[in-house]
Amino acid sequence: MDHDDLKKLGREIAAGQLNLEQTLSALAGALTASTSDATVDLDRRRRCGFSEVIFGEGKSVESIAEVATELLRTGDPVLATRISSEKATALANRFPDSRYNDTARCLRIGKTENHPIDGKVAVVSAGSSDRSVAEEAVETLRWMGVQPTLIQDIGVAGPQRLLARVAELREQDVVIVAAGMEGALPSVVGGHVECPVIAVPTSVGYGASFGGITALLGMLNSCSSNVTVVNIDAGFKAGYVAGLIARGAK
Repeated sequence: MDHDDLKKLGREIAAGQLNLEQTLSALAGALTASTSDATVDLDRRRRCGFSEVIFGEGKSVESIAEVATELLRTGDPVLATRISSEKATALANRFPDSRYNDTARCLRIGKTENHPIDGKVAVVSAGSSDRSVAEEAVETLRWMGVQPTLIQDIGVAGPQRLLARVAELREQDVVIVAAGMEGALPSVVGGHVECPVIAVPTSVGYGASFGGITALLGMLNSCSSNVTVVNIDAGFKAGYVAGLIARGAK
């Protein structure tokens, strides 16, 4: 429902042409948009601060394009996660201003949020094998209007690498740490900083890592009081929560 539709609805209400049920039904329709196989939540920015995000895995190019079109029509920048390079290429033909991060498998369309967030966020990876998850968090933060600092490959096997960045980490409002194997790095980082640390277990490691479950359980049992944990490989969720924290930082 665009501006002209809202004016028409207002005139009909004022003229008494719609009863209460008809009015509520019309207003509910203004908050969503239907595509061939999705119902797009156009009211999420008002309720939650940021618009709906497209989870691209399992969705067709056409389905993603339809949802993106509806979001862009209402002025919302688009973030689509878990997008293959093939899908990204097809979508770029429809949306020339799209930006694709192949490592993160994230596609952004349209301008970043109109109100940049000044809070400071660092995204840390334990090793280069964790980079894709860290990059997903980075792309999420950029979509939210945050310009994060990305710090790569400072895992606990080489502790001097972390110590060299501690001063920088202490300046942040929130730190995201992506780590696989035994998942120890978030606890170590948490012991050096006073801000929240969002731990992201990654599905990186040998057999006993159980696809990230070992790292997940280790992070859930962290001795550092400022560490909280999201799901395995959930770079988007870590980035989103970090963006909310950064938005509230003074």
